[in-house]
Amino acid sequence: MVDKVIKTDAEWRAQLSDMAYKVLRKHGTERAGTHDNFAKDPGTFMCAGCGAPLFEQATKFESGTGWPSFYAPLDPEMVGEKTDRSFFMRRTEVHCNRCDGHLGHVFPDGPEPTGLRYCINGAALSFEPEDAA
Repeated sequence: MVDKVIKTDAEWRAQLSDMAYKVLRKHGTERAGTHDNFAKDPGTFMCAGCGAPLFEQATKFESGTGWPSFYAPLDPEMVGEKTDRSFFMRRTEVHCNRCDGHLGHVFPDGPEPTGLRYCINGAALSFEPEDAA
C-alpha cells in the first residue's frame, strides 16, 4: 500500500515550477527535447511532486523521442496506469501512485527485457545521484 500525498491546488502551485505544475497536476506535456539534461551517473529518478522513487538510471535508454525514456519502473507499485483517450487516441497514461501526478505514457515499443517504453516528462522528475543516498 502506498502512502498518499494529498495537497490543495494552491499548495501544489506554490511548490512546483510552472512547467512541473502543468505536467504533474494538469496532465500537460513538455515540448520534446526540452528537459532531458539529467546526469548520466547512477542514481534514481524521483517524482518532482512528492519525491517518490520511480525509475533507476540503469533502466533509462535513448529512445529518440526527445523525452526521458525507461524500460521499467523501479517499483511497479509506485507507477500507476490508466487509459488516456485525449487527442482522439487511446494511450496508457502513467502517474505517480503516491501523489497522482501525471508522468507521461507507456508504449509497447521499448527494448528488452520488458519491451516497454515509459516516455516521461522530464519536468515530472528530479534526479538523486546514487552517492547522495
